[in-house]
Amino acid sequence: MKFRKFSDLGWDVSEVGLGCWQIGWCWGEVTDDQAKKLLKKAIDQGVNFFDTSDTYGDGRSEKFLSEIIKSSSQKIYVTTKLGRRIRGTNYQKGYKHEPMEEFVDRSLINLGVEQIDLVQLHCPPVEICKDSKTFEKMDQLIKKGKIANYGVSVFNLSEAYEAIKFKNVKSIQLVFNIFRQKPIENFLAEARKKNIAIIARGPLASGLLSGNINKNTKFADNDHRNYNIDGAAFDVGDTFSGVNFEKGLQAVEELKEILPKDFSLSQLSLKWILMHEAVTVVIPGATDDIQVKENTDVTNMSDIKNILPQIKSIYEKYIKTDVDDRWL
Repeated sequence: MKFRKFSDLGWDVSEVGLGCWQIGWCWGEVTDDQAKKLLKKAIDQGVNFFDTSDTYGDGRSEKFLSEIIKSSSQKIYVTTKLGRRIRGTNYQKGYKHEPMEEFVDRSLINLGVEQIDLVQLHCPPVEICKDSKTFEKMDQLIKKGKIANYGVSVFNLSEAYEAIKFKNVKSIQLVFNIFRQKPIENFLAEARKKNIAIIARGPLASGLLSGNINKNTKFADNDHRNYNIDGAAFDVGDTFSGVNFEKGLQAVEELKEILPKDFSLSQLSLKWILMHEAVTVVIPGATDDIQVKENTDVTNMSDIKNILPQIKSIYEKYIKTDVDDRWL
């Protein structure tokens, strides 16, 4: 596994991490045994960066991570996203910053730690990202010793640009993949100037960029790719990256035609992200240990510099006009 520096924290994090949404909910059934097995595989493959949220199974994902924190001899960096929990509360749907300490206290228990390495605000609206009081509250949680650092996970680039104006924001998490290339134009460079870590989520566009989905693929009732394809439950940008499904499939077929030898489409998609030096860590999810191995093997695969222009051309042909300006 190759490692990259995470902001100015002195952390060396695996360039391929693990997104833990799948072991919480919204991706069909992932049993306890499957979750534990894939987490072990991630550790065995050298992964030391795990991303979760208190909303993933209402803490289920966090509790699985508590087990690997206790059992691993190496330093494990765990980040959880907070601010959108509603299950088991009287809070309304949407981002809520006022009860942040309450959310932190619960995640401390779920993770079984005394201090959380990195808390990310879970996709707050731009008004929250502009408000200095937002980050003053997070600074207080650092002073109390409950969290070590904080960052912001965003839906839109406008939120990211506002968040990085504040000096103690250490990271931005955003959707970045072959089908969502807008950050390349300016944001990645701006973040790098400020030494902001970039966590790339949705690298496979909800599996569309795995090459294993076709027009006849059926998703379980409790899989967001079934019920959120039009954004009915949450931001459509986190389901197939907001890409038109039919156009996405067409683009995938052309990407398959330029696959380097011994690459799967998933691996091509992950390597494309890692070709951008401003990216600190990419966090593909997985539903089994086989997917974990395929994803993490990318770290030692050859670069794909020679086909970057072709990838860009496919993006511009099928995807750019539909999504490029949608998440500004």
